[in-house]
Amino acid sequence: MRLQMIGKVIKYNLKNINTDLIIPARYLINSDKNYLAQHCMEDLDRDFIKKVNEYNYSILVANSNFGYGSSREQAPLALKASGIKCIIAPSFARIFFRNSINIGLQIVELSNIDFTIFKNFRSIS
Repeated sequence: MRLQMIGKVIKYNLKNINTDLIIPARYLINSDKNYLAQHCMEDLDRDFIKKVNEYNYSILVANSNFGYGSSREQAPLALKASGIKCIIAPSFARIFFRNSINIGLQIVELSNIDFTIFKNFRSIS
């Protein structure tokens, strides 16, 4: 099976981006996916949703152990609702990986990510 994803890339070369950074627990009082999207990644990058919308980012590239921590399914849901269609990382927390697949968010494990290849361009295919 071949997967082809074309889109603009937003990069976070950080290990261990956890579900609390993806969607902070204080926003889980509301289950509306659009509400969650507005607060997605804000503790890591206050301008995340603005960047995704303004620059039409659809692919997120991160470092290892992405999505670890709480098993909350709102984390991949918030990313997908924000406009992210694919996440590329060397490894994912198992529950985040499964939750992402369950909602149709594309997950790509790329064991040897070289962030320098993403340095000079904003889109990949």
